[in-house]
Amino acid sequence: MNSGLLSLLPDRLAWHVVLSASALGLGLLIALPLGVLAARSPRLRWPALALAGLVQTIPSLALLALFYPLLLLLSNLAKGAFGHGFSALGFLPSLLALTLYSMLPILRNTVAGLTGVEPAIVEAARGVGMTDRQRLWRGELPLALPVIMAGVRTAAVWTIGAATLSTPVGQTSLGDYIFSGLQTENWAMVLTGCIGSAALAMAVDQLLGLVERGAERRDKRIWGAGLVGLTIGLVAAVAPLAADFAPHPSTYVIGAKNFSEQYILAELMADRLEGHGARVTRKINLGSAVAYRALAAGEIDAYVDYSGTLWANVLGRTDNPGRAAVLDGLRAELKRRDGVVLLAPLGFENAYALAMRRDKAQALGIRTLADLAAKAPDLTMGGDLEFFSRPEWANVERVYGLRFKAKRQFQPTFMYRALGSGEADVISAFSSDGRIAADGLVVLGDPKGALPPYDAVLLVSPSRANDAPLRKALAGLDGAITVEAMRAANLSVDRDDHKSSPTEAARALEKGLRTGQP
Repeated sequence: MNSGLLSLLPDRLAWHVVLSASALGLGLLIALPLGVLAARSPRLRWPALALAGLVQTIPSLALLALFYPLLLLLSNLAKGAFGHGFSALGFLPSLLALTLYSMLPILRNTVAGLTGVEPAIVEAARGVGMTDRQRLWRGELPLALPVIMAGVRTAAVWTIGAATLSTPVGQTSLGDYIFSGLQTENWAMVLTGCIGSAALAMAVDQLLGLVERGAERRDKRIWGAGLVGLTIGLVAAVAPLAADFAPHPSTYVIGAKNFSEQYILAELMADRLEGHGARVTRKINLGSAVAYRALAAGEIDAYVDYSGTLWANVLGRTDNPGRAAVLDGLRAELKRRDGVVLLAPLGFENAYALAMRRDKAQALGIRTLADLAAKAPDLTMGGDLEFFSRPEWANVERVYGLRFKAKRQFQPTFMYRALGSGEADVISAFSSDGRIAADGLVVLGDPKGALPPYDAVLLVSPSRANDAPLRKALAGLDGAITVEAMRAANLSVDRDDHKSSPTEAARALEKGLRTGQP
């Protein structure tokens, strides 16, 4: 495991701890009083437990993703009403989603613990004249505390595990290792994220176990040791964040979606800014919709997107007027509608394209999407995690009448593996991906122009539209990167042997730009 990999660990672990601890603390503040009320009121008990159980049935990644557009809407409303919004990316949506996710075990165990107190003890407390509050604090809660703590332990482990999924909404966590490692097949990164999260969950569970054991035995030394251990661990874990809150020059936030090319281009931009003395934060592994919305809202300052994605998904266009017209239309419409500046096309296209293994395509006589339509009912189509929900795919299906035997979704790296193993016959490849040539794939022609052009374009947020340092740092990228250079950079990160990191690939790409050999 290299030092560069571990150098990011303190910051990612610190944010993971802050997020998990905040969500668990907020969950306790809500679920514990609600559990007390539910234990005393059968009418409240069922709906409270049912609602908490319903939240638990929603996949945690979906819950995290749903909070972002909701908070962005509220932020825009607040900005319109009061002149100031709030950050809808990163910590806040993660905190709210994980808080809801933590509540069920705390709520359920609080109800179970309080309703499980012997009725004779409650009657005895009434008999000696205790008020309801005195019975609760002096009798029922102390007796129920071991059961409640068991729920808190479960909630803590769930929350720490689910916090790894906060990466796609822009929150730094140990999940950054997992998402990036899966995409680039860097298993050391994946293991770092998994082991770090598991170790943190186990440590917290054991310390909370001391609190539970101390409560059960009525031994202040035991539960006190658990609380002291949790406090020391929390302070030690978050200490690296102190530097983040110290005064700094203006910080630029560079965004990236969740695949290798985006990581490389984000590093290329970040390196250029840092070379000009700027401080840069990276927000990677963002979904397509999240990335653009975050840019328009000023949550990130710049990132690379693709003209076809913006044309179809942001503007909702289904026509294809040609490359130049698409770029001109985007430049005008994004500025008018959202204040987003299309600073420059980078010079290469990363188009969605359907690809097959060369031997299979030749055996079936398939060269174009029109040829594919006749064979599709006997074939399995593989797509990345968002392709089948994109309007471009709907347009391809409509124009060519494609009807496959089955459609399967894959994380992009495994999509190529599925094609090689025969689990998929056709995939939604990317034209700048070096694996197309390396794996001997053939890209099917699109004679009817169902897919729009996908020029890589550099986008800048409205708040940075006239930022001279940003423009100076990124000057020279306009039309500078060839598709061959981008394929080589992508392949250096994606290949199995002699794998480069995105940072190394970005620096090699930068070196080629400076020497005039991109």
